Amino acid sequence: MPQIRPVSDLRNNFADISKIVHATSEPVFLTKNGYGDMVVMSIEAYENKLFKSETYHKLREAELEAKSTKQRYSHNEVFSDLKAKLYSKIENNNAQT
Repeated sequence: MPQIRPVSDLRNNFADISKIVHATSEPVFLTKNGYGDMVVMSIEAYENKLFKSETYHKLREAELEAKSTKQRYSHNEVFSDLKAKLYSKIENNNAQT
């Protein structure tokens, strides 16, 4: 169940709100004059939500690209290409140092 508190609680009960967002990993919704004003959440919860959102968008982009082309790659082709790019990047970094 979401926590909804008046924005004045942020000033008057900061420690309590901090404890809630860290213990539950859920946001606390703050209201001002009875209307939604802000959301407070822990950094860990924020980063987790951001990661999930970015991952979703990347998967959605890949899905749309897959629908727009008939070209498919085998497991070996994908990993061979990734390894080649990784080794090339390592060699470039070693050459620069």
